[in-house]
Amino acid sequence: MGFRFQKRIKLGGGLGLNINNSGISPSFRTKMGTFSKNGYSTKTGIPGIRYQSGCLVLFVFTGLLTFLIYTLKL
Repeated sequence: MGFRFQKRIKLGGGLGLNINNSGISPSFRTKMGTFSKNGYSTKTGIPGIRYQSGCLVLFVFTGLLTFLIYTLKL
């Protein structure tokens, strides 16, 4: 059985840094799901089960859109 480490540091506004055995990665949480470097994932309502689609382009677009909204205060 291998050692597993996972920690999330909240940065505010749904943004966070995930730290685990493979390194550090950013993520953005919304009411509908989570955008991360692995794509978009949603909770199913069943503990321990989630749906994930690997769409990195969607994550980048959403990050830019969120940055513009907060910066320009639209």
